[in-house]
Amino acid sequence: MKTSQEMLAIYFIAGTQDIMDRTLPEVLEQALKAGITCFQYREKGEGSLTDPNDKKLMAKRCQQLCKEYRVPFLINDDVTLALEIEADGIHVGQTDQAIQDVLALFSDKIVGLSCYDEKEVKTANKVPAITYYGIGPVYGTLSKKDAKQPIGLVKLQKLTELAEKPVVAIGGINTGDVEQIIETNVAGVAVISAITQTKDIHEAVKSLS
Repeated sequence: MKTSQEMLAIYFIAGTQDIMDRTLPEVLEQALKAGITCFQYREKGEGSLTDPNDKKLMAKRCQQLCKEYRVPFLINDDVTLALEIEADGIHVGQTDQAIQDVLALFSDKIVGLSCYDEKEVKTANKVPAITYYGIGPVYGTLSKKDAKQPIGLVKLQKLTELAEKPVVAIGGINTGDVEQIIETNVAGVAVISAITQTKDIHEAVKSLS
């Protein structure tokens, strides 16, 4: 398994709600073949799976694909599902379950935490068991309806310098943004639509590296 720094390089996030003309496993497998370094299964919002059994089946299918390509498989927010199928880890936001409770359940797993501002990063720095921080949104995004105001590159760099763990930048990132973002010293970029809404997944993933 990759180190936390390596796994954040090309971090793909998706759920069924993000896929229009294909299936999530089809898109994921193409992305894995192209070289993504981590996958987070995020089933949220309009068009997402609501039946727990359907969600579990989809998660297990995605998990199996990630195992085949030796890429970490994380689940967004759903502690019960992540434990049940023994995911490689979980990613939670500031308003999800308390990070200390999550860490107690995932002591030997990858645990990512979303951070938006200086206060949240400083608080996270006091919890050494967190694996990485997801910082953003860097730009405006349509993939997350409740996203906060974009922080921009200057604030991203400031928060990354403050962070004591590897940082993955997230929020409205497209292939043309990567060079500028990497200059802020983040470990990598997290994307949804840059992969799910392209006709050429291989080329999109290569452009993110």
